[in-house]
Amino acid sequence: MDVSSFNPPRRTLMGPGPSDISPQVLQAQSRPIIGHLDPLFVNMMDEIKALLQYAFQTTNQHTFAVSAPGSAGMETCFVNLLEPGDKVIVCINGVFGQRMLENAERCGAVPIVVEDNWGEPVSLTKVSKAFEQYPDTKVLAFVHAETSTGVASDAQALCALAKKNGSLTIVDAVTSLGGIPLKVDEWGIDAIYSGSQKCLSCVPGLSPVSFSQAAVDKLKQRKTKVQSWFLDQTLVMGYWSGEQKRSYHHTAPVTALYALHESLLMLHKEGLEASWQRHAQQHTVLAEGLARLGLDLMVDESCRLPQLNLVAIPEGVDEQAIRSRLLNDYNLEIGAGLGKFAGKAWRIGLMGYAARQENVSLCLAALSEVMAKD
Repeated sequence: MDVSSFNPPRRTLMGPGPSDISPQVLQAQSRPIIGHLDPLFVNMMDEIKALLQYAFQTTNQHTFAVSAPGSAGMETCFVNLLEPGDKVIVCINGVFGQRMLENAERCGAVPIVVEDNWGEPVSLTKVSKAFEQYPDTKVLAFVHAETSTGVASDAQALCALAKKNGSLTIVDAVTSLGGIPLKVDEWGIDAIYSGSQKCLSCVPGLSPVSFSQAAVDKLKQRKTKVQSWFLDQTLVMGYWSGEQKRSYHHTAPVTALYALHESLLMLHKEGLEASWQRHAQQHTVLAEGLARLGLDLMVDESCRLPQLNLVAIPEGVDEQAIRSRLLNDYNLEIGAGLGKFAGKAWRIGLMGYAARQENVSLCLAALSEVMAKD
């Protein structure tokens, strides 16, 4: 077998994730490895917890990073909070709402599906009616920032509806954490998960999560075992307990956590509000530039994500050929449409370190040139 070392080219990543990673975060991952129960590593885990509490804007004690990607964060929330027979309202307005439904079904829960058109936010009216029809609902689940469509739903209002109806909430913040306002405690979110590779601009493979005290109480009152051993929070709690106490649960991805620590430290130094503003500013520059190229954004401005832009593909344009030329000629990656938008849209990401003027300028110039040749 003729195999040599893998040396990838240096790409500019402006798709739906992973996002560009800063040199500091990449360098952090190359630091010497130490044991995952080493006192120094344990201290760093405590710092990651505190930095995640800042990023999520919460004082939740059960805040940590799952040693697996955002999909595992999703499953962590569902398998711990749902038991067979529990009613759960699942909001679907894109691919990742559908994945929430898959998780609810696999838990043996009774899903009540609230559907909205792809490209539109979750309807508060529909959710309110679902609560009226099913007053014994235990959990409301929805996606804050739908990666497949570039749509933001009103998480604060949805959580208020859930609290009014005595329900817990599970919130997908994979693409929103660090990119747009997200306030776990103020909004009353009970269980939330994200991903390391989006607006945090960290390496893929980690999923920040946070559980409110109400969620932890529900977990402790379960009548059945959590169906996943690895994701069972009654076991993981002792692993991320804090205050220098750790009980062995699994071997942590040591160097990936170095990277997460560095990326969260960078976010803290920049400041959350400054990060939110930077994403919004670069989105405005991108949107204006796309308009000059005759390209339209498909999501209404009132619910548009600045960090994930859904761009309509003009009639007669070979969308795959455009993406291939951007990748091969400019080392620039943008994303294809997903689900109902496959072949109809591009997804241009401005997440974390990618939300920079030089990235936006490169993207607009490269798109202009390759479309002129199409």
